[in-house]
Amino acid sequence: MAWWTFSAARTAAAATAAVIAVALTGCATGKDAVRQGDTWQFVSPGGQTVITYEPAHRKPVAPLSGPELVTDKPVALADFAGKAVVVNVWGSWCGPCRGEADLLLRTFHQTRDRGVAFLGINLRDDRGSARDFVTDRGIDYPSIYDFTGARLAALTTPTSVVPTTIVLDRAHRPAVVYLRAVEAVELKAAIDKVLADQ
Repeated sequence: MAWWTFSAARTAAAATAAVIAVALTGCATGKDAVRQGDTWQFVSPGGQTVITYEPAHRKPVAPLSGPELVTDKPVALADFAGKAVVVNVWGSWCGPCRGEADLLLRTFHQTRDRGVAFLGINLRDDRGSARDFVTDRGIDYPSIYDFTGARLAALTTPTSVVPTTIVLDRAHRPAVVYLRAVEAVELKAAIDKVLADQ
């Protein structure tokens, strides 16, 4: 009986380690846009890590909504009608996500009075850890809690790398998709361009 308990515990520990390894391999740390390590592989169009869409070729994303990470109240992309929206896909387990959190928050504060909203999508995360992440960093824009990624899949844009940042124009059409950690200068430039396009 003791042998069975030890063996079962060892198997459970190995399974847990495998799940953590899979999650970590999905975290995009470099400049390539290939995700491997779980049941599927994603390669961005042409291997790009930054995809831009000119206004004439943009199409609105599908409706996006879900429970807000901290409050559990419903939040939806439609709540930001008429605003440009920066959508950031993140997880508290993702190193680059932790690295870019402060610049995203600063950019949000610098642009919100210009008609720009920010919306996070928290993916494959322990809800308690994700809430701690938001609280510790003082992040005051909403995030949809989307453990399974089902809500994220509705966007129908390349979003299968964590972190991903999507800049939507005022009609909620993708203008730029970053399939890696975003840098402050390029994000501000993308926002300025989207605001000028309208």
